[in-house]
Amino acid sequence: MSRPFSQVDVFTATPYFGNPLAVVLDGDGLTTERMQRFAHWTNLAETTFVLPPTVPEADYRVRIFTPLSELPFAGHPTLGTCHAWLESGGTPKDDAVIVQECGAGLVRVRRTDDGLAFAAPPLRRSGPIDEPQVQHIAELLGIGRDEIVDAEWAANGPGWAAVLLRDADAVLALRPGRVDLDLGVVGPYPPGSPLAFELRAFCPSEGGTVEDPVTGSLNASVAQWLLRTGRATAPYVAGQGTVLGRAGRVHVSADAGQTVWVGGSTVTCVSGQVEL
Repeated sequence: MSRPFSQVDVFTATPYFGNPLAVVLDGDGLTTERMQRFAHWTNLAETTFVLPPTVPEADYRVRIFTPLSELPFAGHPTLGTCHAWLESGGTPKDDAVIVQECGAGLVRVRRTDDGLAFAAPPLRRSGPIDEPQVQHIAELLGIGRDEIVDAEWAANGPGWAAVLLRDADAVLALRPGRVDLDLGVVGPYPPGSPLAFELRAFCPSEGGTVEDPVTGSLNASVAQWLLRTGRATAPYVAGQGTVLGRAGRVHVSADAGQTVWVGGSTVTCVSGQVEL
């Protein structure tokens, strides 16, 4: 069956400098096995399938797959799917806020001057990482334990272990070996720089370690941590993907109710039909 399909680039206004996402705009009737097989075939960080919502508050439902498993929530698939849904003619019930249904519940998305932005879901796991695990993380990253300023669990879908280094240069210099957990690393740029932080995301894979180019879920969870501890003030812009030759730009803001919003530009690179 022929289904509408888009491949978009998220967290960039310039095609091929962000994080790609495959979006099947009509996933109705597909089995989980068929969805997973297609996601494995695309071999992108995530592939999404748009479905009719199951609750009246939502505008659409999305299922999010990595090549190996399904995720309850992920950031760049949220923005990329919403962009593709709107571009294909999707009409939200409320033009000010689009409501996405996913495994983590309902996620609000709004339009901003910098592109779409999602309301960061609450952390499912947070708190300090115990010292033996921090030492293990330092070994995985190939650095001394004294180079880690702080470390916390920051899980909002993926189970990120978030690590703060002294500065962005230390983050950019990392050359980790094989990792055995999802690691997010952040370091600040000097005051007055165009970017406030540089982030990198390392995940286990069949072949060893994969680095994600630009990661919405990581930026969302790290933002909540940094803002709560006074290490960041909103709004700010974070960079990611530099080492991979990308130029991801993630815009973080917080409203009066202390909701953290994570956003950026999305561009469509491929559109057409896919046989599924």
